[in-house]
Amino acid sequence: MVKKIIFLIFIFIIVIALQKILTKYGIEFYLTQIIMSIYYTICILGLCLLMGYAGQISLGQAGFFAIGGYTSAVLTTLNLMPYFQQNNKFILFLIKLNAAAFREDMFGEKILTITPFAAFCFAIIFSAIIAFLIGIPVLKLKGHYLAMATLGVGIIIYRIVLGTQIFGCADGIYDLPEFKLFANLAISGSSKLRVQNYYIAIVILSIILILLYNLINSRIGRALRAIHTSEDAAEALGINTARYKLYVFVISAIIAAIAGCLLTHFNGGISPAEASIMKSVKYVAIVAVGGMANFYGVMFMGIILQFLSLRGYFGSFDDLIFGAILVAMMLFSSEGLFNIFKLRKKYE
Repeated sequence: MVKKIIFLIFIFIIVIALQKILTKYGIEFYLTQIIMSIYYTICILGLCLLMGYAGQISLGQAGFFAIGGYTSAVLTTLNLMPYFQQNNKFILFLIKLNAAAFREDMFGEKILTITPFAAFCFAIIFSAIIAFLIGIPVLKLKGHYLAMATLGVGIIIYRIVLGTQIFGCADGIYDLPEFKLFANLAISGSSKLRVQNYYIAIVILSIILILLYNLINSRIGRALRAIHTSEDAAEALGINTARYKLYVFVISAIIAAIAGCLLTHFNGGISPAEASIMKSVKYVAIVAVGGMANFYGVMFMGIILQFLSLRGYFGSFDDLIFGAILVAMMLFSSEGLFNIFKLRKKYE
């Protein structure tokens, strides 16, 4: 317990020191990519839960990230003013609930849209329903068959957002409002709110980590470990493996949707690139290098690798680098980079 407290204090000091150093030396703009990396890492933590603890391979995580982002983007930019002018009862009901509000678009025109918080809630519910409907047939598969099925799901989602007018086709959706939270806090890409958004992202990441650790240390977590070790043995012990696999698949999708929604509001828009297959491959590579069942390892590697990628340090070799990382991890340290020394000891 003492070691955990010391570790958390150490992390807390690093978080504050990083922001202070960047601000002091006038390179506060780095915080933008750090914040984006944190939101991507939240999505990757959901995949870590699915792969590391339930043993289910998914190449469709980017698709659920996009579902969350696009759902919120559509709802917060779709102009409901014509329906309001017709005194539509449902629209009036949404206004009464503060689920819809008036605002100005990028051209200064007054429009009526769903509020970011209401859109966020709907995005979570919608992603959970989609994951549930997809998970029922898909999770009956195992191994590379499951990977191929989730790859197919990811491709379908990518082609839908790329070719559908309401999703902006290849241009995506932009002009999203800031996501107001409470006490004048808001998720926004404004340069004036960089420091504020940095700490908001850190807090959200911390909450997700706490929830995930509570989950894996619960009865559900023990069931997931049993399924990962041997699905047949788990079934023999009376564990409903199909139900638990479906639960964790839905939870993973919800976490991805949360990250997608928050990052979309931070960026002020979303494009089809967020649903691309290479995004899912990147997420799998980061889980592999961080450790299949190591939330802290995945968190650190996720933030570092995503930051380097977003800053353009890999250049045009970005996809190549992540592909090479995935291959290298599978060949030399399938348990992740943080366990490489254990692996060496094993062979000595």
